[in-house]
This record gives sequence, structure tokens and C-alpha cells, in this order.
Amino acid sequence: MTDAVLSILIPAYNEERTIVDILRRVMAVDLGAIQKEVIVIDNNSTDSTAALARSVPGTQVLTEPKPGKGAALKCGLQAATGNIIIFQDADLEYEPGDFPAMIEPIISGKGEVVLGYRIDARHKEGLWSWLYIYILGWIGNHAITLLTNWLYWNDAVEYEACYKAFTQTAVRSVEVRTDNFDFDNELVCKLLKRGYSTINVPVHYYPRDYAAGKKINWRHGLMILYTIIKCKFLY
Repeated sequence: MTDAVLSILIPAYNEERTIVDILRRVMAVDLGAIQKEVIVIDNNSTDSTAALARSVPGTQVLTEPKPGKGAALKCGLQAATGNIIIFQDADLEYEPGDFPAMIEPIISGKGEVVLGYRIDARHKEGLWSWLYIYILGWIGNHAITLLTNWLYWNDAVEYEACYKAFTQTAVRSVEVRTDNFDFDNELVCKLLKRGYSTINVPVHYYPRDYAAGKKINWRHGLMILYTIIKCKFLY
């Protein structure tokens, strides 16, 4: 792929503690000749997330009044002009230094859908955090992976890591209805139904707990499982 531009979409809701740090890390990534388009989508933050994001040179800040991570990503996708798209959370759980590895399969023509899978870097921040976030999260994550692989005859290592990279062509080939945390799952399931295959790339992961601002919970896990089934049989 020549003249590549990477659009980095960062949905953000009340992330004033981390937004400047993650943007600086994103800006610092060396992609060689590949240009970066950095888009932060403020999703009804009640703190200074949007103002802080605007203070970082090179950042485009959009506002999406409709609540939900999926709504924010849809807003970002409409504005993105790059021929490669990657999702980036506004916290510090993921390392932008993994961008080159995530987009290499697309640049080299090996595929159009790349899924990151998390290298285990879990921190035990108390018994409850360890049990609720890590153990139950591990169970839910594997249930999502097994169900998706079985229903769609795919071989992904994981579907719930933030880092996912796509060609603009692939992303725009499907319509995603949900505005919630299951956006990624509906998008990937619909791409699998259209015949796209996925490529697995390991990425670093440094999880935070709810005290630090983590937002996804077990209810979202159930919603994601329902979305995977719904996409297979109803959409």
C-alpha cells in the first residue's frame, strides 16, 4: 500500500487524567512515511477532556452528543480520511508503540482486518480487583472468543482487545447499528460474514481498575454475547 495515512480514532469520556499523556504517546510513534490523522471524539465528557485534547498540537477534536463508545467511533469514522483505521482508547491500558505491528499486515497486503490480542500483563491491585476484573474478565473474554470463532468459523486469538486495524474500504463495507461497547463486535462479525479474514497481532496491555476509570463491566459482556448471536442470525 502506497501513500498510506493512518487515522487513529480515540473515543473519550471523562479521561482528563490520561488524555494528554496518551496523545503525546500517539504523536511520538514513528510510522516512517505513513502519515497520522489523530481524531479524539469527546462523548459528553463533564470534565476537561475535550479542552485538554485540543491543547495537544496535531489533534482533531470532535464532539458526539449521542452517548456510547460506538456512537463516538461512528462519528470518528465519518470524519476519518485515512486509508487505514485503528482504534485507540483514551486511557493508558494500551501502548501506541504497537501501531507499526498492527498495521504491517495491511501495509504488506496480507489482509484488511487486524485484531490485537493482549499479552498478559495483569496487575493484582487488591483481591476484589483481581477477582472481578481479571478472573471474571478472563472468563468473559474467552466465552466471547470461543462463541465468535465457532459461529463465524474464524480463528482469532481474541476479540476484546482495544487495538483493531482496518482498511477504510473494509470498515465502510458494513453498517453498524449499535452505539454501545459492542460496536467492535458487531463490526467484526459483519466483516466476517462478508468474507473478510482476520490477522492476529500481539499487543501490550496494562489494565486499570474501576477506581482509575475503567468503564466496561459484566453487563456489557452479556450484551456483546447477544450481539454476536444476533449478527449471525438476524442481521
